[in-house]
Amino acid sequence: MYTDTERCVRAVRSKDARFDGWFFTAVLTTGIYCRPSCPVVPPKAENMTFYPSAAACQQAGFRACKRCRPDTSPGSPEWNARADTVARAVRLIQDGVVDREGVPGLAGRLGYSARQIERQLLAELGAGPLALARAQRAQTARLLIETTGLPMADVAFAAGFSSIRSFNDTVREVFALSPSELRARGTRGTSGTRGTSGTDQASTRGTSGTEPTATPGAISLRLPFRAPLNPDNLFGHLAATAVPGVEEWRDGAYRRTLSLPYGHGIVALTPRPDHIACRLSLTDPRDLTLAISSCRRMLDLDADPVAVDEQLRADPQLTPLVDKAPGRRVPRTVDAAEFAVRAVLGQQVSTAAARTHAARLVTAHGVPVDDLEGGLTHLFPAPQALAALDPEALALPRSRRTTLTTLVAALADGSLRLGPDSDWDRAREQLIALPGFGPWTVEVIAMRALGDPDAFLPTDLGMRRAAANLGLPSTPAALTARAAAWRPWRAYAVQYLWATEDHAINHLPV
Repeated sequence: MYTDTERCVRAVRSKDARFDGWFFTAVLTTGIYCRPSCPVVPPKAENMTFYPSAAACQQAGFRACKRCRPDTSPGSPEWNARADTVARAVRLIQDGVVDREGVPGLAGRLGYSARQIERQLLAELGAGPLALARAQRAQTARLLIETTGLPMADVAFAAGFSSIRSFNDTVREVFALSPSELRARGTRGTSGTRGTSGTDQASTRGTSGTEPTATPGAISLRLPFRAPLNPDNLFGHLAATAVPGVEEWRDGAYRRTLSLPYGHGIVALTPRPDHIACRLSLTDPRDLTLAISSCRRMLDLDADPVAVDEQLRADPQLTPLVDKAPGRRVPRTVDAAEFAVRAVLGQQVSTAAARTHAARLVTAHGVPVDDLEGGLTHLFPAPQALAALDPEALALPRSRRTTLTTLVAALADGSLRLGPDSDWDRAREQLIALPGFGPWTVEVIAMRALGDPDAFLPTDLGMRRAAANLGLPSTPAALTARAAAWRPWRAYAVQYLWATEDHAINHLPV
């Protein structure tokens, strides 16, 4: 979109927050870059140039605007709606892979050479993997500087910088402030100027003083999104299917444990009218980048609800559903392997039975954690921890035991990899080849674990009932044919159809 100058200028002049994250505006006369919804008076059109990423702006020598905080924009919805190499690379960089494994590690995960990855990212984002990772480190550093009392040396290494010098230089270059000046601004509260769409700066005090008392050392921040967002099915689904000990709904927040590269964490996510309040307790702050990106992915916060709803509203049968409660998101997961295991446990049983089976696995094989704020007790067991489980100890039909153990073995030995770097079509082929995997299981994993926005469940009983009640075809083949008009957003259509039933997954918990 950034190449369409006329359209970008219109978006900037109208301060349209829907385009935040789609492109960035660099102002030639001031040397700063902004989000489209920046509250300042728009510059003249001839003084504006547009870039596809914050990293490209920084690489061109522009510094971040102190008013609109462009580094806190929602991410571009494009990267979560695509499964090509560039989109997978962006998702991995957002998860901090370049900081942990370097560019060769990123390229190796994608099956390309480092040079090929560099070329493709430059072509689409105007910046290579190192520049994109640097922008990500700068954003994480700002967050830690402003929301914690960590010494600057600890902030530098937690954000992924290799030296104090590179940390200092990057912060000064990107924000036109030294790290100590950035912290002073945050302490005085002068850097909390609000933009639009709830994209305020991170805060250690939560929202209007209404957040529960946080564990000492917890990091509180606001996760921005594009409006509208309907939290009912999003948080209702997560709460209704929560595995005891790993997830819970407490004091108006969805809470869960997180398995992370350097340790573990606990996150509390609370829906607010213009943002998601997020409180993270981490055993190692180096995991902050991955924890944030995982939470954003789980809540589908980078979606473009206007584009999705416009497409679905074109179907007369879906129009009333979209108009009644626009902005539905697809509830996803923080760990694709975990969800795949849970999908198998949930085959042909009720939500309550699936939770019971998963809770037994957690108690027997999960790593215990301490939770000072609630009732979380374990991390969900990793595939390696489940690889040696005794099938006879599972209270499951024999065929499902085989399905589960085969899946776990494939995940543990790496022959099946599920995550942000997955090729969606390849993953489907691998899953359907496993014993006991049918279309429903494969598609629910594609939808909620892999994040494919076009995943579809025509054989799902709830889908078929909803379709019949709305006058849509109810047989799988006929419903699939009708759903061709909903592409590439069929996973969102599933959420709207599911919402027609009176089930706990469709209601925000009390």
